Amino acid sequence: MTDTFIMVLSTIGAVFILIASIGILRMPDFYTRLSITIKAGTLGIGCILGAAAIHFSEFSITTKVFAIIFFLFITSPVAAFLIARTSYVTGIKLWSGTVMDELKGRYSTPKVSSKESTTSSNKNIE
Repeated sequence: MTDTFIMVLSTIGAVFILIASIGILRMPDFYTRLSITIKAGTLGIGCILGAAAIHFSEFSITTKVFAIIFFLFITSPVAAFLIARTSYVTGIKLWSGTVMDELKGRYSTPKVSSKESTTSSNKNIE
């Protein structure tokens, strides 16, 4: 019975990770790719780690696995939010089919002239 449960959890985790990898290829822009990979990847890794915890069924391993799952579920959405917000502020374009841009007008993106970018790139070379 336990082996069947481990197999089911591992398969569900693998399917979620497969969905995340297909999402990278199929989604039209950076923001939707980020969204699908974070959600599906986090669930997939959580299921696989849960299967590992059940398989080993030792207290120290199970405790570590559930701590990893907990921190993964806490930090992944926050990291995705920060990556998406930074990408938006730096000017990565939305997909042309985006219906609503709720952040439009809330942030002023710094405009760098070609002279400033040349000067700053020369400083980096030296």
